[in-house]
Amino acid sequence: MIPSRSNKDNVRFGVIGFGVMGQNHAQWLNQGLIQRATLAAICDIDKQKLELAKAKYGDIPLFDNHLALMDSQLVDAVIIATPHYLHPEMAIDSMQRGIHPMIEKPIAVYTKAVHEVYREAAKHPTLVCALMYNERSNPVYRKAKEFVDSGRLGSLRRATWITTDWWRPQSYYDSSTWRASWKGEGGGVLINQAPHQIDLMQWICGMPEKIWADLKFGSHRRIETEDDVTAHFMYPGGAVGTFIICTHDVLGTNYLEITFDKGKIIAENSKKLTVKILKESENDMNLRMSMDQAREIINGARLDDICDTLEYTQYNGFGEQHRYVLNNFCDAILDNTPLFVDITEGINGLSISNAMHLSGWLRQEVSLPLDEELFYAELRKHFS
Repeated sequence: MIPSRSNKDNVRFGVIGFGVMGQNHAQWLNQGLIQRATLAAICDIDKQKLELAKAKYGDIPLFDNHLALMDSQLVDAVIIATPHYLHPEMAIDSMQRGIHPMIEKPIAVYTKAVHEVYREAAKHPTLVCALMYNERSNPVYRKAKEFVDSGRLGSLRRATWITTDWWRPQSYYDSSTWRASWKGEGGGVLINQAPHQIDLMQWICGMPEKIWADLKFGSHRRIETEDDVTAHFMYPGGAVGTFIICTHDVLGTNYLEITFDKGKIIAENSKKLTVKILKESENDMNLRMSMDQAREIINGARLDDICDTLEYTQYNGFGEQHRYVLNNFCDAILDNTPLFVDITEGINGLSISNAMHLSGWLRQEVSLPLDEELFYAELRKHFS
């Protein structure tokens, strides 16, 4: 096993992929916004992007090959911000060289590849292998999970997430040939915009056991992949879920509602959380209340009598979330601080995403755990 080369005070980062997210990560590192970390190298296969990096960062070493960067002895950790198919390969390459990987979402395009990453990680227990699920750092969702895990809200009944505030004009898709292509990106809205919300939904509510999804491919954009998805989840115990996402709603909505037998959680625009806690379970109310009493509740007259309402508005936005995860990553490397999002958590959300794709292709309900061989075979049919 090759030991990590980080010293006790500082982690030297290489940024692989100098696109939108790679440029953000490089900027945060260069500005000193990631404590105990420095920007040590940048890699991209695009010469124009390397010229841009040179103009911005001067004498920062630049590479056009990720293996050359990893073999340079200049970095202790890498941020992998490349097209999705490359994530597993580059993560494995970094671990084989004793370098800690931080993988931008998604961890891979298909779950078969994730197992290869996990097998390699198991060979390097001293390495910190992390995933950029930055939305988990949002206090709104952390508080929601805290309430669910506490058991105060009882058992899950229904989860609904409408997350259509991902508007992308055609110019976005035309900006790179790999975007929204099966060969280059591995999908559309599900593999690009949706991974955070899918991860949060399973993080808070748990994994569904069956999925049925309606996918519309290039319905409002000139792309070959999906730009509009409506999915139905079936959970163990009988609870149900709905997940709706698209990139063509310029007036988009971000609304999460999770109902339990003892209360409800509502998250709006990722900025406001409302928690309603029933003073007795709906099961008990159902058995003891007369219809006259029920009418008072239906009309809103007795809501304060039957539940307590709590509101939270603490919020951290784009950038702040990423920096939170990167700072934790450095602490985990240098101090063995518990890692915020370990790569072992990446397969759950991807399994759900793969199941939605498979359901859309086959036009049938798909069970989890996923038939990984079937998914991979169907994905490859879209390469021609």
